[in-house]
Amino acid sequence: MTNEDTVRRYCDAVATRDHATAEALRHPRWTCVWPQSGERVVSSEAMRAIGEQYPGGGWRSRERRTTGSEDQLVVTPLGQVVSVAGEGDVWTAEWMSTYPDGSEWFVVDIVELKDGRVIRETCYWAQPFEAPAWRRAWVEIDAPTS
Repeated sequence: MTNEDTVRRYCDAVATRDHATAEALRHPRWTCVWPQSGERVVSSEAMRAIGEQYPGGGWRSRERRTTGSEDQLVVTPLGQVVSVAGEGDVWTAEWMSTYPDGSEWFVVDIVELKDGRVIRETCYWAQPFEAPAWRRAWVEIDAPTS
């Protein structure tokens, strides 16, 4: 499985709250950091409990975009083909999540891999907002959702 496959499977599992699949794709030293609140989740058991206890039943998410460097193959001087992950260990997933109260939030999840498994996530949330009128002469306007 490539790093991209791992990240896509992982993000799909998190979005659908498929805890077993997400946990299987996590490195034993996995952590999830939420810089906006200053929290760090340090175990899959804790993340599962957060998902199961979320007030109102939890969130619904849909992927907007996942980006990162693809795994690279190189040929050694002896002609052996080897995989070099290098930059391919850091991926960014963008989501639109809808919470039980109906609010929609953009989510950016920076996913870092080690040994083909997710070792660290850093998540940021932001609500959509209307572009201010004073900038409109210099920007193009896209819809802020999906």
